[in-house]
Amino acid sequence: MAALISTQVIADTLRPSRPRTPETSELRPSVRLPAHAELSRQADICRSFGSDFVGNVLEAAERQLAHAPMTEAVIASWPGDRAAAALAMRLNGALHAVARRGIVPELSALYRGEHADYDRALAAALSQCDSFILQWLRDPTQTNEVGRSAALMSALMIAADKFGLPFELLELGTSCGLNLNLGRYGFDLGGIRVGDQASALQIAPEWRGRRPVAAPVEILSACGADLHPLDAQDTDSRERLLAFIWADQRHRIERLERALDIARHHPPQIEKAEAIAWVAARLAAPQAADTCRVVFHSMFRQYLPEPQRARLAEIIVQSGQFATERTPLAWISLEWTPDRGEVRLSLTSWPGGEQRFLATCHPYGEWIHWR
Repeated sequence: MAALISTQVIADTLRPSRPRTPETSELRPSVRLPAHAELSRQADICRSFGSDFVGNVLEAAERQLAHAPMTEAVIASWPGDRAAAALAMRLNGALHAVARRGIVPELSALYRGEHADYDRALAAALSQCDSFILQWLRDPTQTNEVGRSAALMSALMIAADKFGLPFELLELGTSCGLNLNLGRYGFDLGGIRVGDQASALQIAPEWRGRRPVAAPVEILSACGADLHPLDAQDTDSRERLLAFIWADQRHRIERLERALDIARHHPPQIEKAEAIAWVAARLAAPQAADTCRVVFHSMFRQYLPEPQRARLAEIIVQSGQFATERTPLAWISLEWTPDRGEVRLSLTSWPGGEQRFLATCHPYGEWIHWR
């Protein structure tokens, strides 16, 4: 039945749901489907990363999901891995967007800290905004977390120390392109300062383990590809990114706002394209002598089906066979391990194909444990 409902849901996605405010007697837990467990699982993860608020929101959403029948049907009949698709985070982003817009007063008041009746607020939001939430579930999360750029910069320092050359950066799944601007941010990486120390955005993750090699990083060019790129000049794009930040982590919201301001003055170069074909074409193009070409991605690979993951690796490794000392290639990956146990920063470089596991990292860049 869920699959049948889901088919109708997709057809009706653009139809507005009829607003209704639940009475107190309606605030009962919905019938638990196995799919609902993903919300409580993600709630526990959010708490482990310091967000009790988002954990409470997701658990209340799980209890009150029956108030949004279209959303509930899509979650129940989701065709792939709900965890890999970050389905709970899509829902959380939708609810944060509703709160930021003031569409449901009960929910906005909850997010402002004016009350703690999560069930009433979530029931109201799910009832009134079923179609709106459904739209958010259809597209992947768009965090574009600039805190991750600290790990990326750390890896670039290792490549800079090895090759001593300026970089041509190619990013996959670039979203709004904020990490393409990492050369415009200042960093404190375990006491090593790099980047623009006069920048309005200074990033200093908690550093664990040994300090990285200190090497100057020069970026000649930076461009990226995304199937659904966001534009820092566009109000809706900005709001979408801000909604995906956990609402109780104000420092991340402020960091994102500063990165967006920088991107408005220095627009990143982004192409709307399928990542695999795009990177294959880029790597096939001639490389200027005495430059290091870098392919990098962060929290991107999880959205690729396994055949595409294998194809991506194949393309990069094959390109690496043509690398020389004057035209080296580096591959920086900041991704979950297959079991989603930790986020790892790795660097593979050619000529030679040396693979290095550099660090484990907080998913949003709050800390880096250098290996």
